[in-house]
Amino acid sequence: MIKSRLFTPGPTDVPAEVLIEMAKPIFHHRTQQFQDMLVRVNAGLKKIFLTANDVLTIPGSGTAGMEAAIACAVPRDKKVLVANSGKFGERWVKVAKVYGLNVDEVKTEWGTSITAEAVKAKLDTGAYGAVVVVYSETSTATACDLQAIAKVVAATDAILIADCITALGTLPLKTDEWGVDIVGAGSQKALMLPPGLAFLSVSPKAWACVEKITAPTFYLSLKAYRKALADNDLPYTAPVTLIRGLEVAVNMINAVGIEKVWSRCALLAKATRAAAEALGLKIFSRQPADSVTGIMYPAGVDDSFRKALVKKYGCNVAVGQDELKGKCFRVSHLGYVDPLDTIGLIAAIEYTLLDAGVKINLGAGVTAAVQVLRDWK
Repeated sequence: MIKSRLFTPGPTDVPAEVLIEMAKPIFHHRTQQFQDMLVRVNAGLKKIFLTANDVLTIPGSGTAGMEAAIACAVPRDKKVLVANSGKFGERWVKVAKVYGLNVDEVKTEWGTSITAEAVKAKLDTGAYGAVVVVYSETSTATACDLQAIAKVVAATDAILIADCITALGTLPLKTDEWGVDIVGAGSQKALMLPPGLAFLSVSPKAWACVEKITAPTFYLSLKAYRKALADNDLPYTAPVTLIRGLEVAVNMINAVGIEKVWSRCALLAKATRAAAEALGLKIFSRQPADSVTGIMYPAGVDDSFRKALVKKYGCNVAVGQDELKGKCFRVSHLGYVDPLDTIGLIAAIEYTLLDAGVKINLGAGVTAAVQVLRDWK
């Protein structure tokens, strides 16, 4: 019997404590019990987002949250700059166009990201009301310099909407200190839950934009979620079971401390990259994200490697997308994963490479990872 382990960048493994809480009998959402729980959850989320703003909880995937942000907060009288460095940047371009926004799509080569300098050059024209970026582009395992971009945007009248779906809880993110106006996140990533919840932190600057817009939305209306949150509630039927699990997961993260969680994630990523290099494998991104690592297949190897990894060792890694399809696999460092998980995965990768006929020094990757992970705290 082989235990299944998720090393995919969503969904990720869910801790037993969270699953047990979610297995308890459900209670009605229009009750004081639910409202009290939402108060506690919101307080815990603020510590993870590092924000004084309320965090909206929206039933749906991370895409639902980002669509709500784009639909409801982007000014209609100016352009929106959307950075496209991969599949998710591409998605936000499509969403913005669905809502009839004046989109300026800036594409960068996969494995790179838009720079603060490029954003500044655009904003200096005065033609832009919003900027949409992906902090951790999951499809390319690439991170942008969100802090530098936020500094540029904060100096203008434009707002910054950041897709932090695989960044929240993995990469350093200081929402208020950096001046990120809207941060979007999802439950099935570093928050260690099943899919089904989106989260948005919204700044006063962004709310000022929202209030001026009559957005063509109903279920995704930020105004509706803000109004309900004032009464410690959601505007529509709340996924009570997921939010019960969320409270446990948030408490687990805050018991460790978000900055320690960041450093641990960075160490797992560093160990994985060191292992890949020791095995002669190439890391894809030129600006690697600590949330997920993209590793190129060696010559003669394709996605049959990933399937063998699952079948023989129960280790699920993610496929490459679009131009990377069949050329790489992606390893998540999100959420409920620790050094022993990572070392075990690397050992399984080594065995599977050997089975595929790739000549490696057995144990070289594990040894490299173990040396890095000695710094675990």
